[in-house]
Amino acid sequence: MSRDWDAAAYDRLPIPMTRWGEAVLASLDLRGDERVLDAGCGTGRITERLRERLPRGEVVALDGSVSMIALARERLGDDRVTYVLADLQAPLPVDPPVDAVLSTATFHWVLDHEALFRHLAAVMRPGSQLAAQCGGRGNIASLEAALGAMGAGFTGRKHYAGPEETRARLDAAGFTDIHAWLHEEPTPVPAEEVEDYLAAICLGDHVEGMGDEERERFVHEVATRLPEPVIDYVRLDIRARRAPAGSA
Repeated sequence: MSRDWDAAAYDRLPIPMTRWGEAVLASLDLRGDERVLDAGCGTGRITERLRERLPRGEVVALDGSVSMIALARERLGDDRVTYVLADLQAPLPVDPPVDAVLSTATFHWVLDHEALFRHLAAVMRPGSQLAAQCGGRGNIASLEAALGAMGAGFTGRKHYAGPEETRARLDAAGFTDIHAWLHEEPTPVPAEEVEDYLAAICLGDHVEGMGDEERERFVHEVATRLPEPVIDYVRLDIRARRAPAGSA
């Protein structure tokens, strides 16, 4: 979560995460007066839609990237939104507790999922909802194969979990009514935007610190090794509730 992002580049690309996030948001059962944590708010696109569903409520927009928080604030202003710069792998400075947690395209950036779920549970009211989606087991396999062929495998900064271990981790962290499953989301990217997409999103942690020429060469080689301009996303969907007070 410590990596910063080129938030402007991320925001202008044809990312499927917004569509996925809208589907996850739709699964939350909200009255409209709750306090809801967006865990990994990014540039605030889904946060904006979340706020629309909370006309009498409040959003806590949390992210580990300074530039993402800045762009989210530019988009949303301060009307019923509290911004928190924090690492989901550490205790969260969120108080009072929230009535629900929403998260999209974020949890795979957190290497320690036991800590992730434990820290989320600590800021959730008993019985509150968790609705999330992130990269899951098998995510972007063709991209990983291309990198492997170049001798540039992933650096260990992503964690693509499966549903079985996710259910066990949620249970251990104090959640109930747990559902976790995988589904495929192959996503075509316009050929003229593939390299920009890879540089800003899929390969961001690889190219971080590279000079412009080195980054362009690296991303171009990865792009030419993909079998087609399609990102073979696999998503891990999570639905659960914080265990009621006093439950075993």
